[in-house]
Amino acid sequence: MKTYGQFCPVAKAAEIFCERWTALILRDLALGATRFSELQRGVPLMSPTLLSRRLKELEAEGIVERRPVPSGRSKGYFLTAAGEEFVPIVLSLGTWGQRWARRELAEHEVDLGLLVWALERGAHPNAFGDRRTLIQMEFTDQPKSKQVWWFLNEGGRTQLCVHDPGFEVDLYIWCSLADMVRLWRGDLSYMAALESGRLEVQGPQRLKRKLRAWLGISTLAHVKPAKAA
Repeated sequence: MKTYGQFCPVAKAAEIFCERWTALILRDLALGATRFSELQRGVPLMSPTLLSRRLKELEAEGIVERRPVPSGRSKGYFLTAAGEEFVPIVLSLGTWGQRWARRELAEHEVDLGLLVWALERGAHPNAFGDRRTLIQMEFTDQPKSKQVWWFLNEGGRTQLCVHDPGFEVDLYIWCSLADMVRLWRGDLSYMAALESGRLEVQGPQRLKRKLRAWLGISTLAHVKPAKAA
């Protein structure tokens, strides 16, 4: 970890927080990721070796700790009290980005894997009630091998499926990847997407009415840009 060679508290905090990828790791830990594989999904361009090293550095600094995961025998990564104090900084950083750094995304920034993981992580499965509900989402602008994804809502959780889980589909969704990213970021409203045909939904009306409540869009989608895109 590089240092600024200063005793200033701002410099000491920046040495930890401003290392590349660290803010994104803290973001995902704050949102509930605990396993190494989950953290990898949030930083797909970061090598596993670098992620492992950075987590060890954060452990050494007392920002992250490893402890047993409540639902299993393995250990996961969790923020310490010191790490939790970084969470408002991460949220403020995201709010600033929504307000001041909004622009049309470059092609390489429209990441399919990151989006479907964000949708799974942010979804509200209880919006459909207690019954099992399967959503099939098709990204119309993607290669055939990456077009169709399934989201299984059951037992109070949403699970992303890369293969057909074999249950009857309750809701079908068609949208381009770029437009779904715009929906997630808050650049395109749900109703505007439906009315313009950029988002198509097929299924029972009672479930279609709940889709908006289920959709796991960014918690910062409500933040309006300070300047025109």
